[in-house]
Amino acid sequence: MAPELLQRIPLDVKLALEEDLGGSVGVEHDVTAMLIAADTMAHAHVITRDAGVFCGQAWVKEVFHQLDPNIEVTWHVSDGDKVQPNQSLFELRGAARALLTGERTALNFVQTLSGTATATAAAVAHLAGSTTQLLDTRKTIPNMRLGQKYAVRCGGGTNHRIGLYDAYLIKENHITACGGIAAAVAQARKLQPSRWVEVEVESLDELKQAVAAGSDIIMLDNFSDEDIKAGVAFAKGKAKLEVSGNVTADQLAHYASMNVDFISSGALTKHVHAMDLSMRMRTL
Repeated sequence: MAPELLQRIPLDVKLALEEDLGGSVGVEHDVTAMLIAADTMAHAHVITRDAGVFCGQAWVKEVFHQLDPNIEVTWHVSDGDKVQPNQSLFELRGAARALLTGERTALNFVQTLSGTATATAAAVAHLAGSTTQLLDTRKTIPNMRLGQKYAVRCGGGTNHRIGLYDAYLIKENHITACGGIAAAVAQARKLQPSRWVEVEVESLDELKQAVAAGSDIIMLDNFSDEDIKAGVAFAKGKAKLEVSGNVTADQLAHYASMNVDFISSGALTKHVHAMDLSMRMRTL
């Protein structure tokens, strides 16, 4: 797990708990939990009702740590593990109030991250036997960018740029404002030569311009099969190619057979089917 993600998780958890508890983190703000005696201890275990790929250990730990550092978490799975319906994922032991207060926040993180990892694993399976890599995009849930990017990796996918700060992705409007593909790429190399430069193109002519300008990666936006094949032949050994634009699961193997380097899909992080989870608790 990247250092920047480890630093981000406590903040994301704090914000999620504050959202649920009226702006302050503390079990005492959960009015329903206050019905339970403060000294009541409990044991709980969380199961999945769906098959998929698990992701979210660090978020669960952080939720219950912020509510009550004395809560014990016992794990039966790790991030990236395949799980089956009715499988126990983890157990919790500690103050009943804190277990109930943290239940929904913890499960919200796990259901979303596991859903992302599961969708990615299903898509990656279509690329088996090829050298094509599956990329995510910036189409993530607000404030969950790093978490969902991590979940994509847990599912076997590869991360595209994290945000607007770590790589160049030069699109149509950038090209127009800069005065052309060559000018945009040249300016990128001048400003930050260590960043990789990707250019989105909409025709074979633009692809040739992007290759001539020295682009590292060229995104083929809604290219026909014929033009993809021509682009692969032209760019071989000069630049890597990425296919993008409304790519569906049944098209993945087809595009991979054309020997493109990457296929990007926003669906991995924006069309997430949350994993169905359940927490069962008993008092001690």
